[in-house]
Amino acid sequence: MMPVRADLSLRLVLGGDRSETVPVRFAYSASDPWAVTAVFVTPDGEVTWVFGRDLLEEGLAGPAGEGDVAVWPVVTGRERILYLSLASPNGSALLEADLDAVGEFLRSTYQQVPRGTELARIDLDAELAALLDSR
Repeated sequence: MMPVRADLSLRLVLGGDRSETVPVRFAYSASDPWAVTAVFVTPDGEVTWVFGRDLLEEGLAGPAGEGDVAVWPVVTGRERILYLSLASPNGSALLEADLDAVGEFLRSTYQQVPRGTELARIDLDAELAALLDSR
């Protein structure tokens, strides 16, 4: 199966009315069925974050996540924004994404691996063997 990808432009909130556009590629693979990867393209290079597909889905409907990643929607008039807050020891960022574009990406992931079928995509014996071999 081909990975699901979406190239989006997010806005990095800098404070006040200032923001900067940040290209990001969301990616999903059936080989890691619970995870979504986001690769942010910055002037200093690419920054990769991996978080739960369910976290992103929950964030489309209401506040979700705590700690390093939090997601929540804001719908006012015609504006439909998904906020993504990321925090690490190196700093934090608040980003705005198009709520509908992220929703479309997620719908594509569920077409590839429907909700509740993730475990069937994992070869538990191979995963356990890999863990034991890495010791």
